[in-house]
Amino acid sequence: MSTFLFDKTIFGPIISRRLGISLGVNLLPNDSKLCSFDCIYCECGWNPERRSSPVLLPKRQEVQSQLRQKLLEMKNIGQLPDVITFAGNGEPTMHPDFEEIVEDTIQLRNELSQKSRIAVLSNATMLHKEGVVKALKRVEDNILKLDSAILETIRVINKPTGKFTIATLVGNLKKFEGNLIVQTMFLKGTIDGIPFNNATDAEVERWISLLKEIQPKSVMIYSLDRDTPAENLLAIKLEQLQEIGRRVEKETNIAVQVSG
Repeated sequence: MSTFLFDKTIFGPIISRRLGISLGVNLLPNDSKLCSFDCIYCECGWNPERRSSPVLLPKRQEVQSQLRQKLLEMKNIGQLPDVITFAGNGEPTMHPDFEEIVEDTIQLRNELSQKSRIAVLSNATMLHKEGVVKALKRVEDNILKLDSAILETIRVINKPTGKFTIATLVGNLKKFEGNLIVQTMFLKGTIDGIPFNNATDAEVERWISLLKEIQPKSVMIYSLDRDTPAENLLAIKLEQLQEIGRRVEKETNIAVQVSG
């Protein structure tokens, strides 16, 4: 199915169903995806199997300069963003200067757009790096992925490209002592002839058990609304998402934001 890449380092603003008016920051290549997951639902498509040239990431100074310019443009027309969001063509925390770029972004926000939040959409695979954790603790919306509590399901949906365990993931998420937002994509379908569904009662029960351990300040749950690289994927209906949200709030007292 059709997917797309962000062809700029600073992109948007766009209307995000979860965050509002979002100005995007892409710390990955502008011509290909770079990620430690290869999610079957990723709007940027699949990771390249081979690269004909070295990966080119935007330099810290380039990000700072382009973000300043865009914020000044938006300020001049009175349309500053609700949120500055690190997202783009893969996993933003893979950038070697991620901590320093977050620091630059905080300074620019404080100077030019004081009411804007800073968000990071991350798959939580780089949390073994102290600098990544330090940076994420400094932003308002530290949004970390947890699509299942079952390793086999994560291997189907997220396709980690390196060593991955549930225990390591949960241990790293607990480093934030509740100062994080868990984000979960619920979907179902068939991959390589094998059916899956991470919204079943059994899946949700084990997922909630991890939420009780992690104790995030809130949870975002959503389903498909864009094209995906894999075929035979189906969205979970809004009514079921809302029921999952009510169950989380009842069993954990954690606030839930549901997006259809």
